[in-house]
Amino acid sequence: MRYATVVITPQDDGLNPADAVLVASSAVERDVVHQVNLLNDGTIVMLYALRGDIEQAVEALRNCESVITVDGSGDGEGLIYLHIEPDEISMQLMQIIQDNEVVLQTPMECTRDGGLRVTIVGDDATIQRAVNDVPEGVSVSLEGIGDYHPEADKLYGTLTDRQREVLETAVEEGYYEVPRRATHEDIAEEVGLSAGTVGEHLRKVEGRVLSSLVTR
Repeated sequence: MRYATVVITPQDDGLNPADAVLVASSAVERDVVHQVNLLNDGTIVMLYALRGDIEQAVEALRNCESVITVDGSGDGEGLIYLHIEPDEISMQLMQIIQDNEVVLQTPMECTRDGGLRVTIVGDDATIQRAVNDVPEGVSVSLEGIGDYHPEADKLYGTLTDRQREVLETAVEEGYYEVPRRATHEDIAEEVGLSAGTVGEHLRKVEGRVLSSLVTR
């Protein structure tokens, strides 16, 4: 079994009109998409995790013509349920999953430029067809491909949100490269923590990873 992780980014803001509302909003930041499903009537339901003013985001979405139903919960961090009429691009993207019989791994991480980081699981041929079928108007950037090991995702899921943020920032800043391109201080500046706290988070993450390898 194989996987591919890609970032899909629309040339226009948002992967559908409702998503474009969230991308453009200064009140919230998209975090992840927990679920997205194409219903029998051709409409789409989605479950977002957001950070920011959830109530303001709900009000903005109610003014979007493609939104059939919207509901939200949470304060500062929360969830938004969306039932939407898809546009052409979002329908084509949903059709890719059905036509190529690949599995879409959730949650899917939202990127700051309006894209979505998606991991699809299948065999090499179906994954290649799925990537090739991405419609015009959406760019595709391949981030990784290889054998699928779901236990790695289970391990990642045991980390706290803050540990994930520190780890991801450390990787992005080059902390684990040889030679090392970032220090605890560099990471601390990016995530708004002290260097000591960053070091503590990374030690806990590294300890958990090493323990999982030794106990296999």
